[in-house]
Amino acid sequence: MMDLSKYVTYLISFFRRLRIRAFRAMGGDGGTEEELTAQETALYDRQIRVWGVDAQKRLSKAHVLVCGVNGTTIEFCKNIVLAGVGSLSLMDDHIVTEDDLSANFLIPHDVCMQGVSSRAEACCESLKDFNPMVRVAVAIGDPSLIDEGFVDRFDIIVVSCASLKTKLFLNDNCRKRSKHIAFYSVECKDSCGEIFVDLQNHSYLQKKPGGEPEQQELTYASLQEAISVPWKNLPKKTTKLYYATRVLESYELSEGRDPGETGLSDLPAVLAWRKDMCDRMSLSESQIPTALLERLLAAGKKEHPPVCAILGGILGQEVIKSISCKGDPIKNFFYYDAADGKGIMEDIPPTPVEQFA
Repeated sequence: MMDLSKYVTYLISFFRRLRIRAFRAMGGDGGTEEELTAQETALYDRQIRVWGVDAQKRLSKAHVLVCGVNGTTIEFCKNIVLAGVGSLSLMDDHIVTEDDLSANFLIPHDVCMQGVSSRAEACCESLKDFNPMVRVAVAIGDPSLIDEGFVDRFDIIVVSCASLKTKLFLNDNCRKRSKHIAFYSVECKDSCGEIFVDLQNHSYLQKKPGGEPEQQELTYASLQEAISVPWKNLPKKTTKLYYATRVLESYELSEGRDPGETGLSDLPAVLAWRKDMCDRMSLSESQIPTALLERLLAAGKKEHPPVCAILGGILGQEVIKSISCKGDPIKNFFYYDAADGKGIMEDIPPTPVEQFA
C-alpha cells in the first residue's frame, strides 16, 4: 500500500506531466496573447462546457490573494489553480512545523525537517506543478499590515488562521477601495468549519427552470456588521455554530490570542464569557451547548483533512461563482459540522421576513 506522502508526490508529478504536455502540444513555448487564449480554450475545454467561455475568460484574468496557508486554504488553492485562475499569491511567513503535515498535503516531509521554509514557500512550487499556466507566487508580509495599494492588486482576498482584528482590518480595506474586491474568511476547527462571504454589491445571473437566466442583485453586510447583530434579532433556527464561534473569537480577542491558542484549560473562563454574552444578548445559554464549546476548544489549531476538503471545495466553487457572476452565491455564512454531516447557510443580518422565522 502506497503511503500518503508518496501518493501526493506521484499525483503532483502526474498533473505536472499532463499539463506540460498539453501546454507544449498547443505551442506553449512562448507566443502572442491570442495564442495563449487559444491554449486556454483547449486546456480548459471541459470546464468551459460547464460554465462557458466568458466565465473562463473572467477567471483567467482574476487575481487571488490567500492570507494564511493551512489544510483548508490549500484545498481551495488547488481547486482554483486547476480551474485556471489568472494568478494566486500566498501570504504566510510562519515556518513549517510538524503540526502542518497533518492537514496540508502539499508540504513535503523533508521541508518540515529542514525548518527553514515558510508555509507559503513550501506550497508554492507544488501548486505551480498542478497548472503551469497559472502564476503562483509568494507574497511576503503580515496580513495585519497590508496597505491599500497592495490590496488593489487583487480581485479576491481569502483569509484564514488570522485574528478577528486582522479579518476586520482586511475586510474594511476591501470595502474602501474604488474597485470591487471580494472578501472571504474560512476556518476549520477539527470537524467544524465556517466560511464568511462579503461580495459587497453583487450582480449575477440566476438560472430559472425552463426559462432564460435572470439578473439578480445582492447586497452584503461587512464582517463587522454581520457579527454585531443583536442575537435576539436572529431567527430561532440560527445554527449553534454561529453563536459558539462568536463566543470563542470574542474571548480570544479580549485575551489578545491568535485563533487556536485557546484550549480546554480555558473552558471555565469561556463558559463565563458565554454567560456574559448571552445575558447581554438576551439569548439562552442552551443555544451554545457546553459540549460544542468543548469540541472547538479541544480542536485548537487542528484541522480534519476531510473537512478541509469539503470547505476548500465549497470555497473554490463560491469564488468561481463570484468571478463568473453565474449561480447563487452563499450569503453570507456557511457552516459545516461533521458530527451530523450537515452544511448550513446563514444570512446575517436577516431580512425582515426571516427575522422571526
